[in-house]
Amino acid sequence: MAITILLVDDHDLIRQGLAHACERDARMTVVGQAADVASALAAWRTLRPDVVVTDLQLPDGTGLDLIRAIREESADTGLVMLTMHTGDAQILAALEAGASAFLGKESRGAEVVSAVAHAAKAPRSFLCSGLAGAVMRRATVAAGRLTPREQQVLSLLAEGLGSAEIGARLYLGESTVKTHIGRIYHKLGVTNRAQALVAAMRLGLLFEQLSTAG
Repeated sequence: MAITILLVDDHDLIRQGLAHACERDARMTVVGQAADVASALAAWRTLRPDVVVTDLQLPDGTGLDLIRAIREESADTGLVMLTMHTGDAQILAALEAGASAFLGKESRGAEVVSAVAHAAKAPRSFLCSGLAGAVMRRATVAAGRLTPREQQVLSLLAEGLGSAEIGARLYLGESTVKTHIGRIYHKLGVTNRAQALVAAMRLGLLFEQLSTAG
């Protein structure tokens, strides 16, 4: 069965080039095109394509907005981010939004086709050649920002301890522990324990502890 594709970019020439690259592969059919988030979301809901390929910068928002909106409604749609902005922040934002693949606009047509095929087959995984480096660099920065005490508190949070129990373990007052926890959340860019642990694992900050526990 053909892989159906929706292309989202505010430049007609880029959409035409992408359509040409995709349809050179016999497995793929472009069923729709859109130039902004609103029309793309409407087209996706009508056409239900297997894969959406979207630019990052769009006139009424971003490709991340589109990816999040679709991912909230569908776990099985492949979502490919194709952008000229390929820094660590963009890669990790795409991962966290629920993208299936991320690549730069300098990529060859064959690479785009490969990313689309991956997204159709494994929409809930994430394909990006720069992911490992981005995660390592963020981990280095985050680890450098956390104080030794904050790292201790983070490890105890990962063990499931509450603030009072952490205080008892580290001989600290509960209010002091809560202050440390608040600083950890701020530095990791999260708002609760669950998010902090997910972020810490992604950044490799809990790798040693989890390896020991396993």
